[in-house]
Amino acid sequence: MVRIISALILAVTAACASAAEPLELVDNPPDRHIVVKGDTLWDISGKFLKKPWRWPEIWRMNRDQIKNPHLIYPGDVIVLDMSDGTPRLRKARSVSGGSGKVQPQVYSEAIQQVIPSIPPNIIEPFISKPLIIEPGGHDGEAVIVATAEDRIMVGNGDEAFVSGIPDASVEKWHVFRAGKALKDPDTGAVIAHEAFFLGHARLVKPGEPATVRIVQAKQEIGRGDRLIAAPPPEIISYVPHRPDQPVAAKVVSIYGGVNEGGTNSVVALNQGRNAGLEVGHVLALFRNRISIAVDTDGRRTFTPIPEERYALAFVFRVFDGIAYALVVEASKSVIVGDSARNP
Repeated sequence: MVRIISALILAVTAACASAAEPLELVDNPPDRHIVVKGDTLWDISGKFLKKPWRWPEIWRMNRDQIKNPHLIYPGDVIVLDMSDGTPRLRKARSVSGGSGKVQPQVYSEAIQQVIPSIPPNIIEPFISKPLIIEPGGHDGEAVIVATAEDRIMVGNGDEAFVSGIPDASVEKWHVFRAGKALKDPDTGAVIAHEAFFLGHARLVKPGEPATVRIVQAKQEIGRGDRLIAAPPPEIISYVPHRPDQPVAAKVVSIYGGVNEGGTNSVVALNQGRNAGLEVGHVLALFRNRISIAVDTDGRRTFTPIPEERYALAFVFRVFDGIAYALVVEASKSVIVGDSARNP
């Protein structure tokens, strides 16, 4: 009960502080911005705001608009409106052609042109491919039970036999196997296992087992490796925004098996839907620091000093107990164990 009351107090305090804090514009903000191909919502908000995650406030969005924003396209004109004394962004008419005149414009390929929240070329592999295997995640998955000509391993163009593909409704599949365990830095408990991506397969003949052909092998594939349906990548259209509730997470892994990361690195956090995280949430990364002094006898004295905030991260994929975020701004290296909290 005490924990619940404390959490509610923190949430109300954070909400009140947020509401009272005025929006801060960058020095000499432009009065307008013409959207170009390659822009992101983060880039555009950073042209006007010192704190890009406050994008919904300057657009005066409600919760539904954050998750389903009015789409922005190349050629749109974003105008800074100060008519009522507080900053507001709005869309004006679009720029058509190369004449420089502002005119209405029809988009024949809107889905391909829509401006994403963060760079899609960086996160696309993490959206379209399996990232983790949660506890019990093997249940009901398709698995390779045999290979053509009883080969130990198969590669490009080879066939394999898979149990667990129910019908022919899905043709494209990802092949993967369980990789490194992701452990909670505080408890040491295994949250999930990273999914080690092996390649792509295509259904050739349904049945039990079904026949698939390996169309692209990143690594050797063999019996026991698993398949998951390959969904089309979805554009991340959620608007960057701060969480409504207090978040206290930690970095459990830096994708790629490296010890340190930085801007444009993908990190795994030990909180997910269970903590209210959602796509579009922006978190600040903090590092606890300790000063170490050695006296003349060789004895060490450890003195905690104030933690340092050094980066921002955008959550783009969420599971029950884990989330993946793109580091969008970092003044120093990201390391496992760093804290992720409300910005």
